[in-house]
Amino acid sequence: MRNTIFVALFFLASCISPRGTVVEELEVTTNLAGRGNALLLEITQGEAYNHPSLAVWAEDLEGNYLETLFVTQYVARGIYGHGQLGPGKWDNKAGAARRPATLPYWAHKRNVKAPDGLFIPSPENPVPDALTAATPGGSFRLHSRLTGSREARFRILLEINKAWDANAFWTNGRFPGDNDYFGSLQPSLVYAGVIDPAHPEETVFLNPIGHGHPSGRDGHLYTDLTTLTTAREILHSVRVNIKPQP
Repeated sequence: MRNTIFVALFFLASCISPRGTVVEELEVTTNLAGRGNALLLEITQGEAYNHPSLAVWAEDLEGNYLETLFVTQYVARGIYGHGQLGPGKWDNKAGAARRPATLPYWAHKRNVKAPDGLFIPSPENPVPDALTAATPGGSFRLHSRLTGSREARFRILLEINKAWDANAFWTNGRFPGDNDYFGSLQPSLVYAGVIDPAHPEETVFLNPIGHGHPSGRDGHLYTDLTTLTTAREILHSVRVNIKPQP
């Protein structure tokens, strides 16, 4: 049974535009079976937000992967809006595709290798439904929790990418013949922040710390962000709070 919950909330008082229309805010809940630290991520879209792929996960302060909290459905299942007909060829219909450049930093951290040698999830080995949801159309609130409780500080990371997002530096001609790169162009952007369970009242804003490999060939974090433009405008902000225990 699918464990991811969507709730559309209508804030009649605080979320009404100047023209009087009601603004819908999406709530996404994952990992309902978790019994650990409960978290709320408020993910606010930026000017360049347009159905991106993203993943959220937890690590310890040494950079060791703990667990995935959320990943968008296309990536989680390996089924995308445009199926792959062959190298560099795409169908107009949804179907299976291998896109290692989409979220390479998260995929390598997760360290689940598919039979084809890639770390991005495949239809044969998808991420559990309890951790996935369709890509939100705009700003949303993610409710999730760790599987087990942690008293020590830990990090929350978010990786985001938008397909075919070119700029003056990341052009179609930058890596001729690299079909994995062509599906991404500007590479994924990685955000991170430290969560301290001893101070649940604190709000933590995630900040950009680097980008993934432009073709998804490794799991390194590349910290030079000077060539990224619209990729840095996909999100306006990401804030994280520890939710009170019931």
